[in-house]
Amino acid sequence: MRILFMGTPEFAVASLRHLVEAGHEVCGVFTQPDKPKNRGHKLVPTPVKEYALTENIPVFQPEKLRDGTALELVKSLAPELIVVAAYGRILPEDILEAPKYGSINVHSSLLPKYRGAAPINWAILDGEEITGVTIMYMAKELDAGDIILQRETPIGEDEDAQALTARLAELGADALIEVVEAIGSGTAARTPQAEGAQTYASMLTREMSPIDWSRTAREIGCQVRGLIPWPCAVCELAGRRFKVYRTAPGEGTDAAPGTVLSADRRGIRVSCGGGESLYITELQAEGGKRMDAAAYLLGHPIQV
Repeated sequence: MRILFMGTPEFAVASLRHLVEAGHEVCGVFTQPDKPKNRGHKLVPTPVKEYALTENIPVFQPEKLRDGTALELVKSLAPELIVVAAYGRILPEDILEAPKYGSINVHSSLLPKYRGAAPINWAILDGEEITGVTIMYMAKELDAGDIILQRETPIGEDEDAQALTARLAELGADALIEVVEAIGSGTAARTPQAEGAQTYASMLTREMSPIDWSRTAREIGCQVRGLIPWPCAVCELAGRRFKVYRTAPGEGTDAAPGTVLSADRRGIRVSCGGGESLYITELQAEGGKRMDAAAYLLGHPIQV
């Protein structure tokens, strides 16, 4: 099938790669404009652009989508289907409806739960045990289109958002190939999303980072895992600010939440709400490197 692909981050690369490997004709790629990075502000291409160029796929990075120029470009490419995966832009209806088979989206949640920008992070933040991917027809309202196919997967107890993103990218890419074949053969399902069952996954902010030690150990653990790789959970210990990357449940305690109970080879044990405690096992001091807590403590002992 002749496909126009739209995507930006690493998550989307798996879907594009699977389309190419399945032999579909990817006539072009829409991706976000290159962005300046680091101190030198050198423009860095998106992961989707980098992969597309290795496959000699034409890359387009329109600044605007509603002034008619993007629509004319889509028409000139003449795709039979538009496939979107984490593009990061809202597409106008005239573009969505331009191809023969319309437009479909690879979304990293079990819709109608977690519509929006950060579904993987919020599934972990909320303590969900199951998540998955949805392939759906795109509609005017954000992530509200009819469902074609869904795939479920359990969330690992220690799995952070970065690791889960990589797994869901492959799961979604596999499901996408199945859906494209079904669309081509006229056998694709079309199930409206349940009215009133939708939840939303808003964008992450730095305001979500500070750890509130009055929460339970599991809630804090979910916060740590859900905010990786950005903006990361943060706390202050012994007068220094840390990003926290990994934790483990600790023993019960009657100490006030936020009390440092021990600091040894097992990590830094801190009291939480509900009479619980939590070990910080991997962290990064402000201005330092990410490392095991035990290694950090060798050169920076923390008073209990």
